[in-house]
Amino acid sequence: QLVESGGGWVQAGGSLRLSCATSGGTSFDDYAYGWFRQAPGKEREGVASINLRDGSTHYADSVKGRFTLSRDNAKNTVYLHMNSLRPEDTALYYCAAGTKFSILARQYTYWGQGTQVTVSS
Repeated sequence: QLVESGGGWVQAGGSLRLSCATSGGTSFDDYAYGWFRQAPGKEREGVASINLRDGSTHYADSVKGRFTLSRDNAKNTVYLHMNSLRPEDTALYYCAAGTKFSILARQYTYWGQGTQVTVSS
């Protein structure tokens, strides 16, 4: 089970930290985790992903230099640190877990319920 939190409303240029907490007996380190977002009327977009087995990360061009992934093994939680937020970052953000490191949504098996991020201009 994946539970996202940390979304909210922020002005352009602000920051938010999204959390993805895992539970249910899965081995936290055996998975890759991805963050995806979907704005109204748009397709789901891969934002960032991390492979906990070797620490590899991948970021979409649209967020490079602004968003950063981190992990807390003690809390079985992956974080998405979002800085310099823009109105176009407004979307419902989802955390996903899978056995394959990828930026593609179809490669992920487990999904959270999503957390809304709204950035005002």
